[in-house]
Amino acid sequence: MPEKVEMAKILDNWTEARRGDSSVPIEESTWRFWRKRRYVVGVLAFFGFFVSYVLRVNLSVAIVKMTANRTLTDDSSGQVRHTSGAEFEWDSRLRGLVLSSFFYGYMSTQLLGGWLASRVGGKRVFGFGIAVTALFSVVSPPIARCSVYLFVAVRIVEGICEGVTYPCIHAIWANWAPPLERSKLATLAFSGSFVGTVFAMPVCGTMAERLGWPSVFYGSGAVGLLWYVLWTILVRDHPDDDPRISRAELEYIKYTLGSSKNERVSHPWTAMLLSPAVWAIVAAHFSENWGFYTMLTQLPTFVSDVLDFELEKAGLLSALPYLVMALVLQLSGQLADNLRSRNVCSTTQVRKIFNCGAFVCQTIFMACTAYTLTPVAAVTCITIAVGLGGFAWSGFSVNYLDIAPKHASVIMGIGQTVATLPGILSPLITGYIVRNKTPEEWQKVFLISSAVYFIGALIFGIFASGEKQPWAVSGNEVDGNQEAQIISLHCRNEQD
Repeated sequence: MPEKVEMAKILDNWTEARRGDSSVPIEESTWRFWRKRRYVVGVLAFFGFFVSYVLRVNLSVAIVKMTANRTLTDDSSGQVRHTSGAEFEWDSRLRGLVLSSFFYGYMSTQLLGGWLASRVGGKRVFGFGIAVTALFSVVSPPIARCSVYLFVAVRIVEGICEGVTYPCIHAIWANWAPPLERSKLATLAFSGSFVGTVFAMPVCGTMAERLGWPSVFYGSGAVGLLWYVLWTILVRDHPDDDPRISRAELEYIKYTLGSSKNERVSHPWTAMLLSPAVWAIVAAHFSENWGFYTMLTQLPTFVSDVLDFELEKAGLLSALPYLVMALVLQLSGQLADNLRSRNVCSTTQVRKIFNCGAFVCQTIFMACTAYTLTPVAAVTCITIAVGLGGFAWSGFSVNYLDIAPKHASVIMGIGQTVATLPGILSPLITGYIVRNKTPEEWQKVFLISSAVYFIGALIFGIFASGEKQPWAVSGNEVDGNQEAQIISLHCRNEQD
């Protein structure tokens, strides 16, 4: 088999380099993550997604205060002295439009972001998208007071800028992540989204209550600009360009991934668009995002309307599911790579077990939420349903890199475009369903999410694959997973 011959050559080259040149070092095993530059990239990508979701969630929390009746209290007695109307008299349909406006822009640049990242580098595109979104966040309060439709336009522009972030991160991992560390590094970065949500829900709620809702936009924008400075200084697109990388790490990455710094990627568009494996990922991505965006945009309102909690408590309870999700995502990434490296399961089996298992559980717990609208039961079911999404992300989100590493940013751009539709449709549908804020209305919202999860599990379970697709292999290129397993095991044996 040509692949076996090519893999043998790669292993022989590595072995000869190690035996013939004692200056070729073994990569240091250390808990100091900053000594391995791929982990530094991972940590900064984590904070990039952290910031991007703070910028995205801020409105979901602030809008509760923006549209609530204002009261003045006596500082000494605490008695209410005066109650006036809300600063923004937006009905449920207009609130749905405002909340969904971000995603109109967000959907439009997903494919563009993946394509740009493959051309000019993921670092530039990722950083630019978050920095510009942060700038618009800072100017949001005066614009909102000027005109709701101008505010909607600003949110659309923010979505356009931030829409490039998710697809282009895979362009970075295509250069930095060894195949057997893909799950770990990708989920580390993606978990920043959920930690950002955990942070934003209670903190933005507290800021809105005590400092006023404009502080939510000013604060999140400032944090985003600070992150951009650090990202620009510390991160490079290719390991070869990083002046702080050790020779051992650079050699390890080159031997597992190959050097593609000057390679121009030509995307097989027809093959990609006709691939069942691609559309299985897209369907799973859509399904997960439906439940996620429904909770992201509506959970503070649901907790306030149905469970009757004040904004600060609503923010804290709304953050709980995403805290669980962030923790589960880290665990699932480590577990997925461990199962693959020990050959307990194939890559295809790992992706299907993690993704479909999570979706089935989410189907059950979302349905349970619909019929148990009491505070403890509802919060528990929502927390479990959203939290288990961490396992799904170790399935479909990393699967882009499994089936076509060099084209992953573009394919994720396609997936993100489709998977952004829930961010537009869900708030609008919820706005039409939930008009009187009754438990029965919210019940329909949760049942819709439950059904979408189940359909996603069926499609991914039937059509997904963890193997590099034939149209993604160029020339004598071999399967990256097999190659990395041989080298990784060889290195471990020598160290032992």
